[in-house]
Amino acid sequence: MIGVYVPGNSLLHRLPAGFKMLALMAAIITVAVVVRTPMAAWIALAATAAVFLIAMIPFRAAWSQIRGLLWLLGVLFLFQWIVTDLSRAFVVTAILLASAGLAAVVTLTTRTTDMLDAIIGALRPVERFGVRTDLIAMTFALTIRSIPLIADVLSQVDQARRARGLRAGPRVLLAPTVLAALQTADGFAETLAARGMD
Repeated sequence: MIGVYVPGNSLLHRLPAGFKMLALMAAIITVAVVVRTPMAAWIALAATAAVFLIAMIPFRAAWSQIRGLLWLLGVLFLFQWIVTDLSRAFVVTAILLASAGLAAVVTLTTRTTDMLDAIIGALRPVERFGVRTDLIAMTFALTIRSIPLIADVLSQVDQARRARGLRAGPRVLLAPTVLAALQTADGFAETLAARGMD
């Protein structure tokens, strides 16, 4: 869900990275706590769409962020519908979709380096206790980079499934994705080891 920075001059592009990250956390917590009815869920989704419009994110970039989540949200919706009811299933799915959308807006309007600088700045006081803030920042950077990679792998696996005429299922989708994720992690580890980082 975390995508590539989309250059722009919108209000959200101009806001400081640290402020956007704090606002994102506050917004996700608020949505999770406040949204309890389908009407509130529709409002949360509409507000998220409005944030995309304010940020002037092109539709293609916005869609690329949401598309990879649709199958997961569909599975979650069906599961919630079975174990609870239709209304609750919609509310839970809408909360996750709105939260993912808001996170996508922040990453699409914020350079990764600006986010890492904000994180390092926030962690600077703990350096006096021997905490390696540079390693923490690198962990965040790897996480941010890994998410779109895994989402892309998942999309490729799903396309291959459709080309072979296989039905969607956890084994068909998740097993190849997990294997690809492990290969990606090995690649990161080898790169870091080659650069002398432990």
